[in-house]
Amino acid sequence: MTRVAVFTAVDLEARSLARLLGLTRVAGSEWPHYRSGALELVCVGPRARALDLRASRVAPPALVVSAGVCGALSPDLAEGDLVVPALVAAPTGTPYTTAEVGGLRRAGTLVTVDEIVATPGAKARLWVETAAVACDMESAPILEWARARGIPAAVIRAVSDTAERGVPADLAAVVEPDGRVRTIRAVRAVLARPRAFADALTLRSGTNAALKSVARALGRIARQQVE
Repeated sequence: MTRVAVFTAVDLEARSLARLLGLTRVAGSEWPHYRSGALELVCVGPRARALDLRASRVAPPALVVSAGVCGALSPDLAEGDLVVPALVAAPTGTPYTTAEVGGLRRAGTLVTVDEIVATPGAKARLWVETAAVACDMESAPILEWARARGIPAAVIRAVSDTAERGVPADLAAVVEPDGRVRTIRAVRAVLARPRAFADALTLRSGTNAALKSVARALGRIARQQVE
């Protein structure tokens, strides 16, 4: 059976996708690591900081997928819209061509950034500068990791926040470098800024819609691997 290694940034993404796809937690794993059928899913942290260590525990894959949420730069994208880019641009400008997967239509460019794009104005500038339709913080290092090992890699993301909204810095800060969400930090952020609670609810709604779209696409890939 062909195994597909799916890498996410945040444990919330990993847990939600595992639940939607019916994946089982790998016993004894110190981090979110799930497996079933053709899919093996691992959380590798924001900016894929834990990729080398955690990917070393994954069965050798025939395909790598960078999966999870992304921020829209194009105003044409809505919450939950699937983004399957043909090209990923690294912060250094290095381009990565993605692999065709699951019959999904690839289109446009996704740009990987070093920092959260926190405001609509910053998103608009990035859209003009790069012509990318969306942004994330992990796909470029994940594709670089796969390229170094001669493994084809694809990106399957979906929009959690539209071009008209950014991700406030205080909410972004609730995610630890290893991908865990700190509840205490989230509570402090909500208490410190009046709009934070509403922003958190909006982001949660967008994230849920995005992950459902990604799960459907990954499920399609998994079914094709066993047919």
